Amino acid sequence: MEMAASKTQKPQSVRRKFEPWADPAAEPLIRFENVVKRYGDVVAIDGVSLDIYEREFFALLGPSGCGKTTLMRMLAGFEEASEGKVVLAGSDLSGVPPYRRPVNMMFQSYALFPHMSVADNIAFGLKQERMPRDEIAARVDEMLKLVNLRGFEKRKPHQLSGGQRQRVALARSLAKRPKVLLLDEPMAALDKKLREQTQFELMDLQQRIGTTFIIVTHDQEEAMTVADRIAVMDHGKLIQVATPAEIYEQPNSRYVAEFVGDVNIIEAAVTRVTTSDTTLQADMLDAELRLTQRTDAKTGDRVAVALRPEKIRIAKEPLSEVHANCAQGVVYDIAYLGDLSIYHVHLDNGFVLKAAKTNLSRQIEPPIDWDDRVNLSWTPDAGVLLKS
Repeated sequence: MEMAASKTQKPQSVRRKFEPWADPAAEPLIRFENVVKRYGDVVAIDGVSLDIYEREFFALLGPSGCGKTTLMRMLAGFEEASEGKVVLAGSDLSGVPPYRRPVNMMFQSYALFPHMSVADNIAFGLKQERMPRDEIAARVDEMLKLVNLRGFEKRKPHQLSGGQRQRVALARSLAKRPKVLLLDEPMAALDKKLREQTQFELMDLQQRIGTTFIIVTHDQEEAMTVADRIAVMDHGKLIQVATPAEIYEQPNSRYVAEFVGDVNIIEAAVTRVTTSDTTLQADMLDAELRLTQRTDAKTGDRVAVALRPEKIRIAKEPLSEVHANCAQGVVYDIAYLGDLSIYHVHLDNGFVLKAAKTNLSRQIEPPIDWDDRVNLSWTPDAGVLLKS
């Protein structure tokens, strides 16, 4: 009976509810305290204060040149702050060289030694620290098992696939058991399918070993997949730090709304504010908008509303009644993505709204086609009033 039960037992997920940032008593593992980094007259990091917690998988997200890699390099010790300080486990890292920090970095290029075997690549840092030979062998075997590369230890990097080389680089980075692992665009060289598979493997591995991971990426989907929290950066500043769901559903600015995911930005004027909702007039839609969101804006103020395409209902049949949060137009472009379709709808006044519809059934001909006249509608809780 016990054997039968074990065969039907479902595998246990290593994911867990994790939000130490919500606990006022929790002490961060890493703390950036009003950090500034200048290169001559150029300010690369502009007064960043940020807490990252033990066992957290944290993502620094932003476009090229936003400062995310510079922030990581300061933690690694490759750059020194012009102002402020970086604290790790209660210790100020100012003046501490990279090799003295309990931090390791996995580079985008993987930086494997081409003349060394997989095992020797993983063992390299351990040999530099003069660890006993038997301990090195045991640690290398542990890392090979961890990244599922047993049997590959004698191969050279050129005899491995891109995903396997990435796992060797990961094993080498983890072999010294750092408190923090820094990952600089670690999946940029992988194709889309392998990248998606590796993202899940990476976050499951992080959960099992409990090491704090910090990943730098410009790929919003990658950050949303792997991270417990995301810091969206722009021009050396932190724009928003929150969970993936909060970043997507409640962006705190127009910049975040446009950078993370697809979005319609609707300019409007506030016409009425109550304790429970806000009413606006959107001339670009020739429509009234109603949001179940309170605001500090006053009647007459100009604001912006973020509306995700998947929040919009698109249909050919007429609306049962004309109300707020609706528009009409003609489909002029369609992107079929398999699981969903994106419709670009040209409204009567010339403005374009994007709407997404899940493809729930197999159909040879789409129910909504080019040049079809359609009706768009959305619920009062679909839009987000942006502060800036």
